[in-house]
Amino acid sequence: MEKTSILILGAGELGMPVILNLAKKTKDYSSVMVTVLLREATIHSEDTDKKKNITEIREAGVELLAGDLSAPSSELIAIFKNYDAIVSCTGYGSGAGGFQLKLANAVLDAGVKRYFPWQFGVDFEVIGRGSAQDLFDEQLDVRELLRSQTLTKWVIISTGMFTSYLFEPFFGVLDMEKKAINAIGGWDTAVTVTTPEDIGKLTAEIFFAEPPIENEIVYIGGDTITYEQLADIAEELSGQKYERTLSDMTEITNDLKNDPTNFVKKYRSIFGAGRGVSWPMETTFNLKNGITTTSAKQWARDNIDWKSMNK
Repeated sequence: MEKTSILILGAGELGMPVILNLAKKTKDYSSVMVTVLLREATIHSEDTDKKKNITEIREAGVELLAGDLSAPSSELIAIFKNYDAIVSCTGYGSGAGGFQLKLANAVLDAGVKRYFPWQFGVDFEVIGRGSAQDLFDEQLDVRELLRSQTLTKWVIISTGMFTSYLFEPFFGVLDMEKKAINAIGGWDTAVTVTTPEDIGKLTAEIFFAEPPIENEIVYIGGDTITYEQLADIAEELSGQKYERTLSDMTEITNDLKNDPTNFVKKYRSIFGAGRGVSWPMETTFNLKNGITTTSAKQWARDNIDWKSMNK
């Protein structure tokens, strides 16, 4: 690979695995350098978790660059033009309001050769415009912008939901304390899930794939699972029966109408509808290339203390 400078935006739950896996992969390429853009306050933070991340980044041989993505576009362009590739791991922290479009425009105006935008998630085009989650429309705007030009090559990685979210109380599906599961949409409604660690590993593989992947949506997945299969996993690992209830789309739609700004209820509506939130595992980059990923069952076995749940 010719001399390449990579700039990664963000070092959160997804950013860290992406950073560390790209850094690991660059050991095979002496001409590739990885830099992470973070706020000055984050780089010098006394927060324990942030300090740990900064130490890990430095130990991985990754450079740190102080900068703020909320700065005017002209400042971002001045930074971005020094890099051949940009991988955005910013998440939705900045909310709606054009943030993702601002980044994409700055990348294009800076003449960056390759861009991995923050599109780690569901298939926004299948879901379409005007969905319950208003943040998704801007993701479609970014795709249209990238497709409207030819100078910057882009790669979108569709990952589905973080695997852990299936097991989190806030999502309102699995309640391990009450031994209950509430399917949303239908028991056969499926969702594709991937761990941040696997997303990081696969992003690095996709980045360095030969021939280069360009102007393409790449689907990855740790597992594609129905809510009925999730219930079966919980019962098998816990050794206990779970009460099974169903929230159909009428109930989910009414919940959202009564609380239209609720972030979780927006997502329950998306994942309950079941469109664009899953794809067959055989279509994924990892399965096609024989790369092992963590299934939902394996994640649950490794990360949940089922014995304590049974007390």
